[in-house]
Amino acid sequence: MSETPEIKSAEPVPSQAPTPGMGAPPGLLDRTLDTLRAGWREIAASARGVVGAAPRANLPREDAERLKEQIEACLDGRGGEVSARARAAQLGRTYLALDGQGRRNFLMMLARDFDVDRAAVDQAMATFQTAGDPVSRGHAERALRRALEPPRLRLLTQFNGLPEGVKFLVDLRAELMEMARGEPLLQALEDDLKSLLRNWFDVGFLEMRRITWDSPASLLEKLIKYEAVHEISGWRDLKDRLDSDRRCFAFFHPRMPNEPLIFVEVALVQGMSDNVQALLDPSAPVCDPKSADSAIFYSISNAQVGLAGISFGNFLIKRVVDGLTGEFPNIKCFATLSPIPGFRRWLDRELAERGDSLLSPPEAERIAEAMASHPETGESETDSDADERPVLAGALALPSWHTDDELQKQLRGPLMRLCAHYLTTARASDRRSERAGAAPARALDPVAHFHLSNGARMERLNWLGDRSPKGVRQSCGMMINYRYKLGEIDANHEAYRGEGKVNASSAIRSLGKGGA
Repeated sequence: MSETPEIKSAEPVPSQAPTPGMGAPPGLLDRTLDTLRAGWREIAASARGVVGAAPRANLPREDAERLKEQIEACLDGRGGEVSARARAAQLGRTYLALDGQGRRNFLMMLARDFDVDRAAVDQAMATFQTAGDPVSRGHAERALRRALEPPRLRLLTQFNGLPEGVKFLVDLRAELMEMARGEPLLQALEDDLKSLLRNWFDVGFLEMRRITWDSPASLLEKLIKYEAVHEISGWRDLKDRLDSDRRCFAFFHPRMPNEPLIFVEVALVQGMSDNVQALLDPSAPVCDPKSADSAIFYSISNAQVGLAGISFGNFLIKRVVDGLTGEFPNIKCFATLSPIPGFRRWLDRELAERGDSLLSPPEAERIAEAMASHPETGESETDSDADERPVLAGALALPSWHTDDELQKQLRGPLMRLCAHYLTTARASDRRSERAGAAPARALDPVAHFHLSNGARMERLNWLGDRSPKGVRQSCGMMINYRYKLGEIDANHEAYRGEGKVNASSAIRSLGKGGA
């Protein structure tokens, strides 16, 4: 109601959360890092002899060796808990002071030199295999479990006790995800950190809060920065999105009380919305929320890049539905107004492979006739380019095709059919062979996968529901309503996750019958 991961339009999409070294908004991030460094400096200085000479920014080999000794001291617990906490704070401050190459060197050292001790694992396995009685076997099992835990995991856990330490690890993983591509050592470290964060961010630990215009300014500023579906243009726009006929809810973690993890924006309206510009129109009158019969989830944004792959968006939706049902008993329709971010990419691939065979001859003829009278036709390409390009590709290449009444009229039928076919049949695993016993292939569109996983039904496809440049670029301007019917959510979820069944309305299925 991603990409997710996938509401004024609703879904998990790639998060825009600020993270160190990843193009974060400078003002917000700089203040966070300044606070972090200042707080950790005092902790690091609280134990005598902990703070040494700072390494150079690029962390050359000799500096890395000294840092390695510092890490070993952290793991040994020399000097008690106060010293261990101080050393962890100093390590964190050291990492934040490094440049990109220095951070990579730091993480490579952590991945390489503080991995599982294979010899200790072999010895523990041998002891386990020869254990004769239940008591000995129990001791051997526990010893093997300890041997399989890499020392770096214990080091990372120490940051949990520092102010903003969990946020530091979340942002650290965001950087690590980028660095780990094609580097097995760093990938193993990233897997360890993801496992740690998944345990800490179990949904049972999370608190759902409503965000209002009276919330702290620092939190409202983060909403503007983190919004990943429909950009918030400023404070006035944000105020409109928090008006009396709107709701915004977010999940928070007790160790990150001022950082939203994921948030959802909801419009309380009459009827199921079909156009996001109308929903976001600042001049539209404010409705009485008590008269609303529909709750439209138009935006879901994952605020923390470092929590990618740790899913709790579905739990947020269900809690919001429960809360709104209690507050507004007249609301009977819970639905999204969602983007279709993967459609245009899929269509471009299909056009490259199949060209105008995607269209019927009458469709191709009518589109070609409409293009002939369009003022932009032929302005930026040679005659040979126009002759070789499929007619549908040529029409979509015209920047203002969606504002030309005749052209968009002729494109509507074919594009709606192709989009319905894409949503109901395209699978993410189409290009790999199915393994025996493997889970059913997921929907190719990430937003569709998110909502189908949560038990929604594809309800209605909306022509030119998003005329923004982003909407036209991603999905030819189309949007979709996913509907959450409270009595069907669990059954839909099981059918999709267990059998790969896409639950769609008869209207969408009829649209897609012509196929591609």
